Amino acid sequence: MSPSIHFEARLLVLGILAGAGLMALYDVLRVFRMLIRHSWLWVGLEDLGYWIFAGFAVFYLLYRENDGALRLYVIGTVGVVMILYDRFCSVFFRKVLKKMGRCFKIGLTKRNRR
Repeated sequence: MSPSIHFEARLLVLGILAGAGLMALYDVLRVFRMLIRHSWLWVGLEDLGYWIFAGFAVFYLLYRENDGALRLYVIGTVGVVMILYDRFCSVFFRKVLKKMGRCFKIGLTKRNRR
């Protein structure tokens, strides 16, 4: 394989990993929100901070791996992977969290009855 194709494939894989990693981080933020309820203002500020971080993370990836040259396919790959992760992995993760939350609530109400 030629070095330029190898470089582009590596950059694509790093974009896929970045998109999946950023959405996994957002899932952690969702868990934090489930554990500690707070107002819409804090949720908005958390989202704003997350998206600023995500933007810097993608551009840092491009800066480090591609000497700062803008590659739209990398940005598109990160975006598409984030959407796919949210539609498939995060949906399953949220269902598991809801079931765990119900079990935890049931356990608390049984304990409070005693």
